[in-house]
Amino acid sequence: MDRVEIALLIRRTLDDYADLLAKVKDRQVERIYQDETGHYELMLIGWEGWRRIHGCILHIDLIDGKIWIQQDGTEYGIAADFLEAGVTKEEIVLGFQPPGKRPYTGFAVD
Repeated sequence: MDRVEIALLIRRTLDDYADLLAKVKDRQVERIYQDETGHYELMLIGWEGWRRIHGCILHIDLIDGKIWIQQDGTEYGIAADFLEAGVTKEEIVLGFQPPGKRPYTGFAVD
């Protein structure tokens, strides 16, 4: 896949998660998509009773032609969605894993 195809895949995948998250009452999903820099995030903002919710659910970067998953707050892991869409494990880096553990994940190291 080229950079444009990967960017579209990332957007579609994050849009699917955003649509699911948006169904939760009193919470807003903020989509941050920067195609020029290859930076994509989903933020969850709102309230749970008196507790403020403000955090990054998903953070994906395109670095050197690879999908770097910097934050994954999903239940099953967004990497599975990318694999199902045809992205290879060699094109995905689990950036949230410490560098010393990445060789054991089965995904790209960097």
